[in-house]
Amino acid sequence: MAKAKPIVKAAALDKSISSATESLNNACSNAAAAVSKKAAEAKKLTAEVKRHTKKKTTLTKRNKTAKAKLKKDANAANRKAAATVTKELKDTTSAQTKARAGKAVVATELAALKAAAKRLTAYTKAIAAADRVLNKPVKKKKKRKAAK
Repeated sequence: MAKAKPIVKAAALDKSISSATESLNNACSNAAAAVSKKAAEAKKLTAEVKRHTKKKTTLTKRNKTAKAKLKKDANAANRKAAATVTKELKDTTSAQTKARAGKAVVATELAALKAAAKRLTAYTKAIAAADRVLNKPVKKKKKRKAAK
């Protein structure tokens, strides 16, 4: 014979419900903290990418000028200047590529975190609204006076 499942007691059920709502509230606060951290990180990476882009533009112009000077007069100073600018441009480009890759990863994670936080907030609000409805005090009906 198969064993019958025991019936859940009211106290155990109530405890289960309150622990689930508490867990949902904790998840909601954790999600908010994670979103704010990732947003700050994304903002930092955006600024870094912007800085590298600006520096790369400047170095590209400087590189063009240095190569023109080198073509015009191929002395040691012009060769050294052209090599320095080329090396700096290469370093800036690689740093920009790394920052862009990091920014893409953070942006993907941030979007997922925001979606999860939005769901958690909606669930929490719905449960709070349901609790308000369920915990309303029962209104007592007035007794009607008998008509004479």
